[in-house]
This record gives sequence, structure tokens and C-alpha cells, in this order.
Amino acid sequence: MKNNQQTLPVSGGKLKHVFVLSTAMLSFISFWKAAAIVLCDFGSSAYYSGSIAMNAFGAAFPWFVLGVMLFAGVMLSVYMESCLMFTRGGVYVVVREAMGSVMAKLSVSALLFDYILTGPISSVTAGIYLGALLANLLPLAGLNWPISPRIFAVVFAVTVTVYFWRANIRGVKESSDNNVKIIAFVSVVAVILISWSIYTLCQRDNIILPPFLPELTDHALGWTKNIPWLKTAGIIGFIMAFGHSIVALSGLETLAQVYRDLEDPKYPNLKKTVITIFIFSIIFTGGVTFLAALVIPAEHMPQYADNMLGGLAMELQGPYVARLAMQTLVVLSGALMLVGAVNTSFFGSNGVLNRVAEDGILHDWFRQLHPKYGTTYRLINIVASAQILTIFLSGGDIFLIGEAYAFGVLWSITFDTLSMIILRFKKPDEKREFRFPFNIKAGNVYVPIGLSIVFVILLSVVGMNLLTKKIATIGGVSFSIIFFIIFQISEKMNERKAQLLPPDDDKEEKMNTRMESDILKVAGELKRSRRILIPVRNPNSLVHLSYVLENEDDDDTDIIVLSAKIAAGLHAGEETMTDEDREVFRSVILMAEKYGKTVKPIFVFSNDPFYSIAQVAHALKANEIVMGVSGASGAEVQLEKMAMAWGMIKKPEEEIHEVTARVVWAGRQMSYRMR
Repeated sequence: MKNNQQTLPVSGGKLKHVFVLSTAMLSFISFWKAAAIVLCDFGSSAYYSGSIAMNAFGAAFPWFVLGVMLFAGVMLSVYMESCLMFTRGGVYVVVREAMGSVMAKLSVSALLFDYILTGPISSVTAGIYLGALLANLLPLAGLNWPISPRIFAVVFAVTVTVYFWRANIRGVKESSDNNVKIIAFVSVVAVILISWSIYTLCQRDNIILPPFLPELTDHALGWTKNIPWLKTAGIIGFIMAFGHSIVALSGLETLAQVYRDLEDPKYPNLKKTVITIFIFSIIFTGGVTFLAALVIPAEHMPQYADNMLGGLAMELQGPYVARLAMQTLVVLSGALMLVGAVNTSFFGSNGVLNRVAEDGILHDWFRQLHPKYGTTYRLINIVASAQILTIFLSGGDIFLIGEAYAFGVLWSITFDTLSMIILRFKKPDEKREFRFPFNIKAGNVYVPIGLSIVFVILLSVVGMNLLTKKIATIGGVSFSIIFFIIFQISEKMNERKAQLLPPDDDKEEKMNTRMESDILKVAGELKRSRRILIPVRNPNSLVHLSYVLENEDDDDTDIIVLSAKIAAGLHAGEETMTDEDREVFRSVILMAEKYGKTVKPIFVFSNDPFYSIAQVAHALKANEIVMGVSGASGAEVQLEKMAMAWGMIKKPEEEIHEVTARVVWAGRQMSYRMR
């Protein structure tokens, strides 16, 4: 062993050529930051869902928007079960696991339709609200506002889309801190608006509740207007009205995307996130929409058809200047949420397409990286082009966009619910921290009665929407088929390429690896009071990593994951990571995401693993070394080798530094203290 150690690339006891995987140094967020990210997308529907519903079936709209918000609690529970099953989840992953690649491609096509239309409906709505505000403010300065609200909305929406297109090309990401600030501001505005609305209602002699029965317009009936028995105001009419209100559920998929970043403990924090989202949506989207229906006189409602919350502010009891100030706050808060949703649409679309690309069903042409910024700019270009085209085709009509938007929202949640039902039978033994309520246990299967009821509801709404929403059906189906064909062709081309060409090992950018010349430079990045070093080598044998992640608090502990590659005769600059090495760290990253803990992965080359572990532990002043058991040698031999390596690294004149070497395996562990 001593002869081997003499050839190690060391200088003064310091290990050279250390690779640090910076993309794996995960940063996890609290439940309220996660809730803020979701609400900046989900909550933005408060500004247009009531208007779209009212345009479809009249004065009964607040009951149905409120009903959709109650149903949101049901769908949040469905997503909670799927999130806990798949840390990197979402509709695509869940459907793929349940129904295979073909159905997954269909589901992600519908989801992309949802994401792409998120941008136009949000930016156009923000433009309409802002245009209405300017029409009220400018006359105070002696200026007229001759521009049509919809023309202004189109110009504003295109400007916002171009801005976020450029920002995403450059790699600017969403900030959870900004989302929190936006939701905090919106919450303050909502409290003022709700309080003032209640005061206004108290000043009136009588309050008339909105009618409960919907009166669907010919446009809202779609193809069913030629089918007399479907026009009845019975259960079918309620399903139609519910389908025209379902657009208020937009943004739920964001919960699946943000779950991977949720800090430990995952399940309790996910529950808090879901409860926060549900309470906010009931009060803000459901409550404010209902107050708008009560406060705004019926004869004034048409003029606020696409600017309902702004209209609510202007119909409050009080001086005109005060009401105008309230409208300004409403528009500012709405613009912040809606414009943020535009960025979410880019970020979400690009993320979904890159997730699909990892499965090899998107051609490399689409995945080409920007030469300067390193982003998948062609995917971003496609999303931006589709959004700008949608804005121009809609002419600033949010009702038109909303009709199409509902297609992607509804189909994505329907696919997700069906997949969760199938997975109950396909993966009955998989551990679930949470199951959607109302189950009957039959053998080892929890038969999903509750999920099945939810699916029947969704399926009835899907069927009715296909008949009543012409634009959504034609546009959504066409879009989904086009993307499905692209996925199919890309997959076949990738399969042929894989047969003709050798595997591409040049994937360093995916791991975002940097090389340091001295391990002590890595030590300077560690700030916590305790440090644990975890050597790994087998992606399928990470029990010891799981033990540390489950039992240690990363608020006061740096968790360093070390992979030491065995190699002899090393020369500086020749070291590269292989696919096997990357696979180890992919498993490490996935496990860290599962537990919501931050890890710092590093990779070194050595011709003696125990000596390299000792070097790294010594240089980083680790308090513990936690190893997995070796089936070839056993725990006692491992600890003996570790103690010998530590003795060779530790110099007598150095101050005493105690480190505990621990070997962990299923249900057992053995330790030895070294100094």
C-alpha cells in the first residue's frame, strides 16, 4: 500500500485535481417559498377566470369559480400523492410510469399547450388591466386615452413575451425570494380590497346573491347548441358551466415541478405548501370573485367584463381618488403576478421539454445549446414564437385564449389522475406516505374509490368541453398531434443515431463540473460547524448516504459526497468522468432531492480509495466518515484500512483532530474513532 501511495498526485499532503459538481449542490426552499412559486402561477387566474366564466354562462359565475377552487383542494391532494411517489415528477413522469411512453408523449403534448398558453392569457390580461387603469388616470392629467384596450393589451403582451424570451435565452431563472415578495404584496392588497368590499356591502340596503343556475350562451354551448336535449339546465348544464370555469385551475403542475426543491422534512412541508395554496386560492380567487359579483351592479358588469377586479375597485364605496388608488394597487399586484406567470410559462415549457429530451424522444437539433449562454435556445424560440402567434391571433381577446387554455389544464390533470389510479394496481407495494382518501384495502392493494370518483368527474368535464369548446378542441387536439408527431419522429431518429454512432461521452455540461487544483480550495466553501464525508462508488448501494440524509440536519452540517476513481499513472489534465461516474452522482442527486438535503459532491482520481478518503477528510476537517459496507471485505477490514490510511496522513506535530469512521449497512453499523 505504501508503494501505491507514492504515485498519488499529492503535494504537501494535499490532493490535486479535484472535480466539484456545482449543479448538484442543491439549494432547498421552505414551504412558504414553494407555495409562493405555485401561487404566482395558480393565483394569477383570479384576474381572468371570473371574466371568462361570466362571458360563458352569465351571472352564476361566482358560484362555479368558488366550486372550482374547492375542487382545487381535491386536485392538490392528487398531486400530493404523485409528488411523494416521484421526486422528479409531473404529468410526463407519472403517465410514463403508469401507461407507457406513447401515452406520456400525448399527455406532455397537452401539458405544453397549457404552458404555452399560460404566457398569452397572463400577458394579455395584464395589458387589459393596465390599459383600463391608464384610461382612468390620464384624463386627470388632461390627456385622452384613444387606444383600444385590446390593441394596447396585444402590444403590451408581445413586449412582455419578448422580454422574457430574451431573459430565458440568457438563463435568468425565477427567484423564490421575488415570488414571496409578490405574494406578500398581493396578500396586502387582497386584505384591503376584501375589507373595503365588505364595508361597501354593509352600506347597502339589500344584498342580492348571484343566481345559481347558469345561462349558457350560444358560443358557450359550442356544437351542443344543435343538440336540444343537451341544452337543459340540469346536471349537464352544471357540467358545462364547471368546464368553462376550469381555467381557474391553471398552474397546479407547478407544484410537481417545485416539489424537488422543497426542504426536509418533505412530506410535512408538502402538506403545509398544499394547505397554504388552498387557503389562499379559496380566499383570493374564490372570495374576491364572489365579492366582485356582489359589489359591481349588474348594469355595470358588462363594462368590466375583462377587467373584473379593476371594476370591483372602482365600484367600492368612497371618494373617486381613493377608488382610483385602490384600482392602481389592484392593477400593480395583478401585473406582478401575471407577468411572473409569463416567465413561469417559459421556464416550465423549457423544463418539460428538457425532461422529455432526457428520455431520448426529442431530437438533438432542438436541444442545441446557445454558444454564449449555454441555454436550449431553440426550445425557447419555439415557445416564444408560439406565444406571440397566439397573442396576434387572439387579438387581445382573453375569452378566446381562455377557451383554448382550458384544454391543456383539463387534460393534464385528467391524465395525472388516471395514472395515479393505475399505479395503485401497478405498484401496490411501493411505499406511500400519503394516499388520496377513500380507499378499500383488497389484499395488498388500496383500491382508489376516491380517486376513481375524481376521475369520473374530470372525464365528464373533458367530454363536455370537447363538445362545447370549439377552439379548444380544434386548437388543442391539433397542437397535441403536431407535438406527438415531433416526439415520435425525434425518437426514431435518435434510435437510428444510437445504432450508427458510439455513445457520446461529452456531457460535462449536464453535470456542470469544475476542476480545482487543490482540495483546500473546496474546504474554503464549507461554512457549517460539522462536516460528514460520505464515500460512494455504486449507484445501487447508497444505504449509508440515506442514513446520513435521514438523520443529519444540513442547517449545521456540511454533507460531502466523495467518489474516488481508481486509476494509476495519472497525468494532469487527462482526467475525465465516464457515464458510470455520472450515474453515481445522478443517484446521489436524486436521493438528496428526495430528502430535501443539500450535498456537496466531489470527484477525485486515486490509485488507493482509502488513502484518498483520508486525504479529503483530513483536508476538509471532517468530523465523520460514513461508509457503506463492502461485501468483499466486511466492516472490520474496512475500518482497519481506514485507520491505517489515516495514520499515514496525520502528522505527529499537527494538532489533534478526531474523526469517527463509521460503516453503515441495513439495520447495523460499526464505528471507530481516529485521532
